[in-house]
Amino acid sequence: MKKPIIFLFVVFFLVKNTSAHIGGHYHSGDGTVFNSWTLANGDHVQGNFMFSRDGVMYLEANEGKVVKVIIDQLMPADKKLASFKVAQLEKINQQYNPTVSPSVFDFKKFIQIIIWFTIAGMLMALLIRVFNIELVTRNKYRFMVGYASILLIVACSKSGTSTGTVTPITSIPKTTTTFLDSAFAAFKPALSTRYDATYFYIASTGIPNHNMMIGITNWQQQVPIPQPYTDANSWSIPLQPAYATTPLSTKTNLMKGAVAVAVNGIPIFNALNNRGEDSYLIGELDNWGGHCGKGDDYHYHAAPMHLSTINGLKPIAFALDGFAVYGAKEPDGTNMSSLDTCHGHVGSNGVYHYHGTQDYPYVVGAMKGKVTLDPTTPAPENQILPQAFTKPVRPATSPLKGAVITDFAAIGSNGYQLTYKIGLKFGYVKYSWDLNNKYTYILTDTAGISTTTSYQR
Repeated sequence: MKKPIIFLFVVFFLVKNTSAHIGGHYHSGDGTVFNSWTLANGDHVQGNFMFSRDGVMYLEANEGKVVKVIIDQLMPADKKLASFKVAQLEKINQQYNPTVSPSVFDFKKFIQIIIWFTIAGMLMALLIRVFNIELVTRNKYRFMVGYASILLIVACSKSGTSTGTVTPITSIPKTTTTFLDSAFAAFKPALSTRYDATYFYIASTGIPNHNMMIGITNWQQQVPIPQPYTDANSWSIPLQPAYATTPLSTKTNLMKGAVAVAVNGIPIFNALNNRGEDSYLIGELDNWGGHCGKGDDYHYHAAPMHLSTINGLKPIAFALDGFAVYGAKEPDGTNMSSLDTCHGHVGSNGVYHYHGTQDYPYVVGAMKGKVTLDPTTPAPENQILPQAFTKPVRPATSPLKGAVITDFAAIGSNGYQLTYKIGLKFGYVKYSWDLNNKYTYILTDTAGISTTTSYQR
């Protein structure tokens, strides 16, 4: 009798300890790129996010070294990125704790089953004794093996009584990093790219390879300056896109921040400004579809169709849901097929992509893919995370009524001069910056009066 009992405990022990996974660490020379996190005191920490607990972020560095960082001690942009990663991890954990759980060993259910089977066994023994039914004693061990097997199979079955089902998801292949990198290749070294298992990152200065500002007739008096889109504040494109249950319309959402990144490293914002107006139609955009925001950050609101002259049939941008944006042609060179309400369609390769056009919504009508929204920004001025952030130098300025920008030219390597016209008179904005990030602005109005101000970034 002892052997069957020992057998039961051995099987129980094995079942309880057979759940494992194959792991590993980052090693020197394996090509791993680590995220760089900046602390408020200016120090940098290298490592990739693992998990967080009680306001502390745990990073895995080279050779499996674990680095702890207090999230509240990060720079604002990095702190926001850390919060996003924490929220993403919680979301993933929730996904893997569904109503219908996978087959796992349920100890409570195992005990209940033992009790019921014991009662059933006792009743069987009573019936055997009452009706004088003969058991073949040499099969007792086989009987116990079968008995234990039944217990384990039932105990390891799907727990819970819910009849919920898992919604089928259309499988989308993971975007290859070589495909992504090829789209940005023509614009290097003005920008740089890297990637990890989840995102493809684009670092840039926010200054395009073409001229800017000329053609604006509705000017906010902002001018383009370099932006720190690098390290943990780089633009992020998810490598594994997934279709949204309900695409997020850009008519009533995402009027803050970018919805896509052009292949020259310039962000693309919603076609509508934060007041819900078509930026192109009201004259806010230059001849290339862009202008500057309150942080003196240059970005597009219309599709940068001119990038197709450099990139050919490759994408001109990637939306922040992971899907590519093409120009007026399909990737195979044929004429553009009809577009859906998201401003795209499924291509011949079975993968969805958007198209840029010269009419509204220009780039994205609705986010076809799943995105994570910043919980601190309510609609319609909500924004997607992760999101690179600007770093303003001077206070935001106000619109200059009647001004038309007629010229914009570089002055040396660290400065520009913008020329505008009101009626028949001209005004100028001449500005530059030094190696210590001191910015100097010389504003000359149409009456010839100049004002000089300096700001330290």
